[in-house]
Amino acid sequence: MGYNVAVDGPAGAGKSTIARLVAKKKGYIYVDTGAMYRALAVYFLDNGIKAENTEEVVRACEKAEVSIAYRDGVQQVMLNGENVTDRLRNEEVGNMASATSAVPQVRQKLLSLQKNLARKEDVIMDGRDIGTNILPNADVKIYLTASVDTRALRRYKELKEKKIPCDFEEIKQDIAKRDEQDMNRKTAPLRMAEDAILIDSSDMTIEEVVEKICSYCK
Repeated sequence: MGYNVAVDGPAGAGKSTIARLVAKKKGYIYVDTGAMYRALAVYFLDNGIKAENTEEVVRACEKAEVSIAYRDGVQQVMLNGENVTDRLRNEEVGNMASATSAVPQVRQKLLSLQKNLARKEDVIMDGRDIGTNILPNADVKIYLTASVDTRALRRYKELKEKKIPCDFEEIKQDIAKRDEQDMNRKTAPLRMAEDAILIDSSDMTIEEVVEKICSYCK
């Protein structure tokens, strides 16, 4: 039986960055569930499928196979055999993933892969409903958050460093909209598990957050 750490929280809270670093420090396998939803979003976008057309989204799920592989300990996300990892941070992909992850069939598509990994391995998994839905019996549950302004600024700086054109106010509105979608969807909404540890990283460095989470883990 694997040792499981669940990290939940809103968009832009730094879940992926933090979880990767904790995984490296503790020797866990890092599972980025959001990346799996983003891979499906890539398929929907490439095939001209609208998020609001639920029937088409459900049909498309049957043709999209998502799997994960590891290269030098880093998770790679495969879509129908093609490595799409480099495309997953696109804003359009993120918005599509947020909208379509509310569809029950989309969630079911990826659920078995995630649970099987957690059963076999020591994993740290991040997403929106890990501690409440995917790994309700996780050994450690973290709810990682930060203010909307902080999250928007982090994303703005990330895009600027990559020389990707962006606007701070647009990013801020986008994050607020995604929060609204994630918290109010009918299927597995974003919420803090009753037994989760709340960490607000607004005024913390990455290193401080990593150390804090590691202190709760074996």
